[in-house]
Amino acid sequence: MQDVLDRITKNPKFHEFVAMRNRYSMIMAIISAAAYYGFILLVAYNKEFLAQKLGAGMTTSVGVPLGVGVIVFTIILTWVYVRRANGEFDETNARIIAEAQK
Repeated sequence: MQDVLDRITKNPKFHEFVAMRNRYSMIMAIISAAAYYGFILLVAYNKEFLAQKLGAGMTTSVGVPLGVGVIVFTIILTWVYVRRANGEFDETNARIIAEAQK
């Protein structure tokens, strides 16, 4: 078992895979954090914009759909990440392990 682990950790494809996966994870985390923090900054510095009503006679303000949009956006980002992780990442991982077990 240790022999297989050593072959995996010495494989340049493994290091490329780890770097690519980490880079992708960081990009997705930054995008998600930017959406959340952007909304919070909007709340802190532009309350007037968020308080505007969506239309004449409406009680809903701009902030409500924007807040829901942030939540939906991050759910979509999570779905994209999970889809790629369960597809491409798992396949690459399996190929690297199979190559090391030969």
